[in-house]
Amino acid sequence: MIVSTARPKREESIIRIPALGLTVRVRFPFEPEKAQCTVIETTNAAGFGPPLHRRTESETFQIVTGRYLFEVDGRRFIARRGDLVRVPAGAARAFVNVTGTGARQQVIIEPGIDAAQFFRELAALLDNSGVDRAVLRRFGQRWGVALLGPSLKLTRSEFDDGGAA
Repeated sequence: MIVSTARPKREESIIRIPALGLTVRVRFPFEPEKAQCTVIETTNAAGFGPPLHRRTESETFQIVTGRYLFEVDGRRFIARRGDLVRVPAGAARAFVNVTGTGARQQVIIEPGIDAAQFFRELAALLDNSGVDRAVLRRFGQRWGVALLGPSLKLTRSEFDDGGAA
């Protein structure tokens, strides 16, 4: 049995990626011999989120604090604290924190991946002064992630109508 408490333990991986306004805490790491899911907690700075991408794993996002604008296969919507968003494997996805401060979410990745290694490698790539697109593309290929477009930007109408699609 594994228990992940509200407060991080020393052995839990916490990775910071300032270029993405992202902090990742690996709550339940991937154990390849058990073929299980991976659970991470992310904190996104206001206005930050990943670019539009496709990955081979499915993800379930539980919004812990704040609000996010999501786009999944072309459909945009706002997810708020307490909402669950399920994104199937292979779907194009992006999100951005539309709260005026940091926002958190728990993410269940199925099947599991070595999230600590993924985010450490990504942090190292983005820590350099310039990002080589070819290097980033190779990184994505190794991890089953295809970059499809830029990060999301919230339009005034999406904010005003609560994100109804």
